[in-house]
Amino acid sequence: MIAAMVVVIRSALAEPGPTPVANTVSFNASLRARTDRPGATIDRNIYGTFAEHLGRGIYEGIWVGENSPIPNTRGLRNDVIAALRKLELSVLRWPGGCFADEYHWRDGIGPSSKRPRRANTSWGGVETNAFGVHEFMDFAELIGAQPYISVNVGSGTPREMMEWLEYMTSGTDSALAGLRRDNGRKQPWNVKYIGIGNEAWGCGGNMTPEYYADEYKRYAAFVKKYGADDFMKIAVGPSDEDYNWTEVLMKKAAKHIDGLSLHYYTLPTGNWKSKGSATQFSEPEWRSTLFRTLRMEGFIQKHSQIMDKYDPERRVALVVDEWGTWYDSEPGKGALYQQSTLRDALVAAINLNIFNRHAERVRMAASAQAINVLQSLLLTDKSKMVLTPTYHVFEMYRVHHDATLIPLDVQAPDYGKGPEALPSIHASASRSREGILHFSLVNLDPTHSANLSIALEGQTPKTVLGRVLTASSVNALNDFDHASVEPKTLRGEVAAGTVRVVLPAKSVAVLAVE
Repeated sequence: MIAAMVVVIRSALAEPGPTPVANTVSFNASLRARTDRPGATIDRNIYGTFAEHLGRGIYEGIWVGENSPIPNTRGLRNDVIAALRKLELSVLRWPGGCFADEYHWRDGIGPSSKRPRRANTSWGGVETNAFGVHEFMDFAELIGAQPYISVNVGSGTPREMMEWLEYMTSGTDSALAGLRRDNGRKQPWNVKYIGIGNEAWGCGGNMTPEYYADEYKRYAAFVKKYGADDFMKIAVGPSDEDYNWTEVLMKKAAKHIDGLSLHYYTLPTGNWKSKGSATQFSEPEWRSTLFRTLRMEGFIQKHSQIMDKYDPERRVALVVDEWGTWYDSEPGKGALYQQSTLRDALVAAINLNIFNRHAERVRMAASAQAINVLQSLLLTDKSKMVLTPTYHVFEMYRVHHDATLIPLDVQAPDYGKGPEALPSIHASASRSREGILHFSLVNLDPTHSANLSIALEGQTPKTVLGRVLTASSVNALNDFDHASVEPKTLRGEVAAGTVRVVLPAKSVAVLAVE
């Protein structure tokens, strides 16, 4: 069985294609893998994403309707289904975001022609409700992801939440379960993850942490068990460095919380009014973007320290359910639409490395967002679809799903100087259930390749296979006519008990070491 699994992993890692030519100027770096000191299991739920009723994320991105000339399954785009299914996404968060706290689930059930049209006061336009509860659940099943439902706390009630959970998950002959059957779904859905509100400190109600803690406990008391499994109840947590929010929530409500969310977006400028271009940027902006995304690790460390005070056994998960880059939107392309470049691939890889490295506490995450919004996995234009560089990182990093974290010691020079100097190499590693070691590596330096050596504590490497994602320029992207950023084979060698590989500048790589 192990031999068979190795073949599968090899075929996934070693797609045909030339290794990009390494830069003539390089630096030396080394990793020491502590295979003798394995860490926590990397929860596959870290590899989730998010879909909100915003711009072209749902309509055109996921839903085209059954009468569309675009190939679809019950109105859901076939190309999008196939692409997301390949990623083996763990969770899909819906319906928001800010939209969640104005969404009333009964608007999205029953015949589409009878569903009410509502103003989308969060993101503009009119919400037709053509994509509702059944459509979302159908889509989640088709792509193989667990639904993560954000319920309406800002403008809803505990009763509305209770009835929604019963409608979705009850297998009894209750009136709500009967209504679900009347609407075409005989068996209850398997819903495990419930977010109680969204950004209650902002668009979800402008609440203080003390007020929200009490509201959370009230709602949590009415999250009843209607199906086979208990729900995982996820409380609204902080945005970036709001440590007081975490302190108050954990102090007042920790025993009622299963997960606490964290939101952090990477802005190149740090300025919400002028966030910078997604595609036109200089090396200082490249460096500033990576510098700001690396702040995620400090946020996780400090919030985890606060959580440890009230939850030393780390029962409560930290759920990073909104993360990614946020640039100025492209005019005429829909709200919060932005292209995705090689820079975004490195941002994704760095964040996923950070989540892996903090697997004891970080046990779920959701990138923002899946399609046509912010740091998307996919972009669509009518019948066309393209895989973004971020998509390829998620696909390459699948090897970490449910694997065992392997701690790393990294020795590498800094990239840049002064207060915004960065580590030139960023990494995480894991051991699969079949015993394969996987190293996910990022070279942040845009002009210098890395001569990288990897030593294994307590083990001797036999073979190494790899893939790398890079391009000729930092702002290379995949558009609907040409893909410039796709994974290629990366050659390495094993010599004197050490793995050696040349990691190109501005690249993301994944190595499999037997």
